[in-house]
Amino acid sequence: MLMQRMASRDETVKEMRPGQGPGSWLAGEVGRTDPGSEAWSLIHWMMVTNKQRFFALGQEFDLAPSQMIALRMLGAGPRKMSELAQALMCDNSNVTGIVDRLEERKLVQRGPAEGDRRVKLLVLTKEGEKMRVEITKRMAEPPPPIASLSEEDQRTLRDILKRAVEGAYEAPVGS
Repeated sequence: MLMQRMASRDETVKEMRPGQGPGSWLAGEVGRTDPGSEAWSLIHWMMVTNKQRFFALGQEFDLAPSQMIALRMLGAGPRKMSELAQALMCDNSNVTGIVDRLEERKLVQRGPAEGDRRVKLLVLTKEGEKMRVEITKRMAEPPPPIASLSEEDQRTLRDILKRAVEGAYEAPVGS
């Protein structure tokens, strides 16, 4: 089964390559050669080519991608249904279906919020927290292209991405 998934991933990567590979992805495809566009294209390439890992993890736990993300988000503590919808960038009605399936599996409990019984608060159950931790451990494993870099290169990559992320929180909205 694992070999089939890996072969499927390899085929997906081959099909995705406009031109000759990651160098022609996004920025290369439209002729952009500025370092920022090239860096973003490479980050995007890594995410897209590793999407199969994410879906395989979901299959292993019998969860849809949106359910895995919901479990991850609920690890920060109880959330309102509307907050989860906003974080998942979907309508409240879509979150209801996601939460219904998680609740059926006894991974999440839904209850009234203090002060407003109309607002539904979501909390992970012990089983939901256990699953969230295991999923998080697996998602935290770097993909082979990053894992195969030297420790120094991994540290440099981490530090640069940290600065980019920190800058995102300092930039005005809409920049």
